[in-house]
Amino acid sequence: MKAVILCGGLGTRISEESHLKPKPMIEIGGRPILWHIMKLFSHYGFNEFIICLGYKGYVIKEYFSNYVLHNADFTVDLASGSMEYHATNHEPWKVTLVETGPDTMTGGRLKRVAKYLTPGESFFFTYGDGVADVDLAALAAFHKSHGKQSTVTAVSPPGRYGALDIVNGAVERFIEKPPGDNGLINGGFFVLQPEVVSRIAGDEIPFESAPLEGLAADGELMAYRHEGFWAAMDTLRDKNQLEALWASGRAPWHVWK
Repeated sequence: MKAVILCGGLGTRISEESHLKPKPMIEIGGRPILWHIMKLFSHYGFNEFIICLGYKGYVIKEYFSNYVLHNADFTVDLASGSMEYHATNHEPWKVTLVETGPDTMTGGRLKRVAKYLTPGESFFFTYGDGVADVDLAALAAFHKSHGKQSTVTAVSPPGRYGALDIVNGAVERFIEKPPGDNGLINGGFFVLQPEVVSRIAGDEIPFESAPLEGLAADGELMAYRHEGFWAAMDTLRDKNQLEALWASGRAPWHVWK
């Protein structure tokens, strides 16, 4: 199965860093969050990616063009101009980078990369700014089992603030960022059938509007409930929290250890 990853948005809510690079290239632990997402897919044996480029897409192109160079030991003979690689850190990835327009919406970006999908084969579709410890093999198996056109990973977002457990006026315990109100939201990590693309009219269509709404109305959208860790990097605060988790050595999405 291929994985389509949205990497074209402006990332305006994290403009402290996104004015220099696209949001998926903002680093957690010295690696772009996009790399973390791809490592999660690779851990479950999914190594073919289609990257939807837009804002500052050249930064992502340059990253993958020089990936081996930046992760290898090598010797350069300046006299001859030759280069000899020694130890290299390869990934088993095949990455297709597609310019999908600077202002194209999420549905439009998917429509633009449809020609790179495998006919008749389901595929993953996700955002380039969210990490989770979701079992992607189990997600793919769930999608296959129900036979519908689409599956969305449903998650309960963490609460934004700490909570007080109060009994008779006394605080019995403080809970740091407990789960939210038990409402489930779209956590990304979709599995889709290729025919879903026909529901997207053009560049101006967000995938989360008419396409998803139509799939739900037609009974073609199933939910895979993920009760583990999930986080989206929308703001600098979110980025710093993910950075702290990674630095602690206990990042829940680091399943490829």
